[in-house]
Amino acid sequence: MIESNHNPPLLRDYTQLLQRSRDSVETKQRINYEQEMEECGLPLVDLGGLWSMNEEESVSCASEICKASAEWGFFQIVNHGISLELLRRMRKVQVELFKAPFEQKMASGLLDNSYRWGNRTATCPKQLSWCEAFHVPLSKISDETCYGEFSSLREVMQEYADAMQELAKSIARVLVMNMGGGRSLWEDNCNESTCFMRLNRYPSCPISPEVFGLVPHTDSDFLTILHQDEHVGGLQLMKDSKWVAVKPNPDALVVNIGDLFQAWSNDVYKSVEHKVTVNQEVERHSIAYFLCPSYESFIGCCDKESSIYRRFTFGEYRRQIQEDVKDYGHKVGLPRFLVST
Repeated sequence: MIESNHNPPLLRDYTQLLQRSRDSVETKQRINYEQEMEECGLPLVDLGGLWSMNEEESVSCASEICKASAEWGFFQIVNHGISLELLRRMRKVQVELFKAPFEQKMASGLLDNSYRWGNRTATCPKQLSWCEAFHVPLSKISDETCYGEFSSLREVMQEYADAMQELAKSIARVLVMNMGGGRSLWEDNCNESTCFMRLNRYPSCPISPEVFGLVPHTDSDFLTILHQDEHVGGLQLMKDSKWVAVKPNPDALVVNIGDLFQAWSNDVYKSVEHKVTVNQEVERHSIAYFLCPSYESFIGCCDKESSIYRRFTFGEYRRQIQEDVKDYGHKVGLPRFLVST
């Protein structure tokens, strides 16, 4: 396979890792396992009820959100208030952006130098993510200097980010109020200076059974809103101790709970491990919005009397993750912050 000039050199890196790897038996076992993947339909929540003037419909919708967050950690939403036209425009500019030559994406300072690909710290194939992405701070989206010759991106990205910000806060409000919390948890600490948007592209992969598009992980935020590829599947999550594939729904967005909401809710809401697989024939695109607090924000617990996690800042949590990845090759996450027994 010859990699085109807009693709990052993933095949080269994978080949080098495979030659050094000692986990070929584990890789073969995973290939056989994933060939038997079960496909599931996530809980589907009609957010139209949330904005309804009918109190019964509003309460019922909020209850569905909280139930899905506790039982699955993932759910899909329709009638979410973001226009199909905006989603299509955002996808179009995303696809065009990734068509730029690899060297240009790497060297241009584009989108606050947020371009990344693969996993530069991977020591074996199972740690490699077969993807490229722009992980953009919301605070930089309005900055004209971040776009260079891609200035046409700015207007649609700003409109998209604003819409996702409002939607994420609406869902967070429901989850917080359900646990008896106040608005300050997310309104004071989560804004455009703290949140992120990630544009993902998963190139077609000639060795797709052996690599991840995105390695298994949980999200280190309060919650994530994902605009999946409308046609190409790949998202998988852990449910009842087994991996299940999420069937694409072109009419829905996907919401998943992050580590911070799990800690704050005292494990009522679940931050579920998930991953992305790649396709041998076609590429896949997605866009994720991450609702994050400032690094100085303390993540307490809604139940101060019986919290199972110690109090920590978001900055402390992120630093611990970086140390664990460096030391062990993967994220440990919330177990690091359990109250000692």
